[in-house]
Amino acid sequence: MKDWIAQLQAGVFFEAEQIRALAEELLSADASDEEKADFLEAFHVRGENAREITALASAFLEKAEPFHVPAEPGGFIDVCGTGGDKLGLFNISTAVMFVVAGAGVRVVKHGNRGITSRSGGADVLEALGIPVELPVEKLSAMLEGAGATFLFAPRFHPAFKAIAPARKILAGRGKASVFNMLGPLLNSARPPYQLAGVFSQQLIPLYAEILPGLGRTRAWVVHGRTSEGGVMDEISTLGPTTIADASADNRSATEFDASKFFPRPTALDELRGGDAVQNARMLVSILSGEKRGPARDIVVLNAAGALQAAGVAAGWEAAIDEARESIDSGAAARVLAEMRRLSA
Repeated sequence: MKDWIAQLQAGVFFEAEQIRALAEELLSADASDEEKADFLEAFHVRGENAREITALASAFLEKAEPFHVPAEPGGFIDVCGTGGDKLGLFNISTAVMFVVAGAGVRVVKHGNRGITSRSGGADVLEALGIPVELPVEKLSAMLEGAGATFLFAPRFHPAFKAIAPARKILAGRGKASVFNMLGPLLNSARPPYQLAGVFSQQLIPLYAEILPGLGRTRAWVVHGRTSEGGVMDEISTLGPTTIADASADNRSATEFDASKFFPRPTALDELRGGDAVQNARMLVSILSGEKRGPARDIVVLNAAGALQAAGVAAGWEAAIDEARESIDSGAAARVLAEMRRLSA
């Protein structure tokens, strides 16, 4: 890895074939964990570009266990974020999965346990009674019967165990790496549609270029802000959101303000979560229709974004109406109940 590091320090950018060779080294036992950590740190310091990240994600996807989704009209979508906004919000994108599926769009969500939060998507699903380390046959049956399923990242990317020690070393150094942005790019079902939340404004144009390069027909890349200047990897009800609507021939970015449709929460605490058990209770109360107000509003808003990204709703008003109906009709809660039943 020392030669690669020297090239990075000299400002060299790599071609796709070089990235493929790099991925092989990162996943092998030939280089030490310290060397891998040094490389990943140097890669991040030099700055990753869209071409390199696309090539790296493609190389890792080739190593992943595939998840085949039967072709049906309407396709399917992934709804996930990078994490890293440090706001301590409840599991919004997991709640969105149930609402979008309840609205009739199949969801294949890719995710992990909490890394930058107390409760990741996998943690809250387990607290809801849905195991995440299931055989592919059960995950496929869940998608067919409930309209949604969850691909647990370590289950589909076993090779990543080779990089885990290097990532721990980086965490100990307080350093970021390309892996902080790879999660939403590694869904081995290769969904045609995606709503991807990013923690940094700088990631918006990168993701808008990368996701079509990974085969997305259409992706919405979203980055929200709070009224106090905080950031979130969601469409925000607390402040403006930058939304990049990306496809192979279009990468337009616009500013969106949800206050036209929803009142501003009076405090960020109204959207904060806790551990997996607390967040599971919160999701159940939202999906049952019992809990209304800011927490429900941000779930409805992000589900409406996903429905537009998937091309099944035209405009915010129609999409918000569909998301609300998914909850109010009981359809979203039925998705949760079916996922529980089919995972048993």
